[in-house]
Amino acid sequence: MTTDSTADHRPTVYILTLAQALAMTGVSMVTLTTGLAGTYLAVDPKLATLPLAAQFVATMLTTFPAAMLMRRFGRRAGFTAGQLIGVAGAALSVQALNDKSFALFALGGVLLGVHNAFWGFYRFAAAEAASPAFKSKALSLVMGGGVLAAVAGPELAKHTRDLLAPISFAGCYAVIAGLCFINVILLQAGRFAAPPSAAERASSGRPLADIARQPRFIAAVTAAMVGYGVMILVMAATPISMVDCGLDFDDAAFVIQWHGLAMFAPSFLTGSLIQRFGALKVIVAGLALNVVCMAVHLVGVDFSNFLIGLVALGLGWNFMYVGATSLLTESYLPEEKDKAQALNDTLVFAAISVATFASGALQNTVGWQAVNATIAVPLVLALMAVLGARRRPGIAA
Repeated sequence: MTTDSTADHRPTVYILTLAQALAMTGVSMVTLTTGLAGTYLAVDPKLATLPLAAQFVATMLTTFPAAMLMRRFGRRAGFTAGQLIGVAGAALSVQALNDKSFALFALGGVLLGVHNAFWGFYRFAAAEAASPAFKSKALSLVMGGGVLAAVAGPELAKHTRDLLAPISFAGCYAVIAGLCFINVILLQAGRFAAPPSAAERASSGRPLADIARQPRFIAAVTAAMVGYGVMILVMAATPISMVDCGLDFDDAAFVIQWHGLAMFAPSFLTGSLIQRFGALKVIVAGLALNVVCMAVHLVGVDFSNFLIGLVALGLGWNFMYVGATSLLTESYLPEEKDKAQALNDTLVFAAISVATFASGALQNTVGWQAVNATIAVPLVLALMAVLGARRRPGIAA
């Protein structure tokens, strides 16, 4: 079955919303548990977040191949393959925890990262299934699927960490494998665009360099990189820092849960805000919320500081990332979508990879406040890119 550029295929948007929710539930569990599990397995605590960093590096390296595979075989085939790889990665992580193998745990993270590269295109598939008038809301709805993840992820992590006792956290990864398998079944009901013909594949629009030079493309990619990178840098260090400050795992799970809600709950309104005020203004609001997060974390390390700061961080991520995704769709023509989206996600996951590894290293060397002070520079760079885009608008795709 195929889609076209003028009709709404809203059931497909809703299927992708649920699929996103299940995928993000797994990510929420991985984010909460990987640093702590890595601390138990690694010979050096500074390497605790290396498996998570390996996951994001794998996502970065897989984004372009995933986009090209889906261009050749279609969204359904790519999304299904990605979820099956997720099943394998989660199962390997269970085995690694059973064997107490840090190297095998990192390899499981690599497979989970490959899986992430495929479902990262759900939001674009939703935009393709929507009419132009519904596009921003379709993007927001799919991102809003993370609301379920924000609630379910930490709760599942708390209740399954000892499911396969005495192997701590192995139960979490067994659940992730199950979520991936459910998605394999769910995605078969979606209506996705048919793979392009050989003639259509031969016509791919402007050179990628020309697309990437546009001020709006630069602003979109920079905002997405900074919004996601800053969020990961602070969030990945949060459970470790809270434990270091004398708080327990349930406290950390509660904070991550509310952070997740702040990340995704606004998505049901962000599309309307973008339609009313424009993507650039929404991105600037996200930048301001990240500054609030930094300020709150720099003034104290009480439970309330962690909670308020992480809520502001989540809201900031939502405005920056959803705004950036909407802005990105204005910078390319339909025949250019695969390479433009792939370049965007490759660069975003490059930033995430650096931020994830830096998070553990900074937290275990110079401390929590240094982690937060570090985010000031990328926030300024993102603001400069947005101001440049306001002066020179790009094409309307």
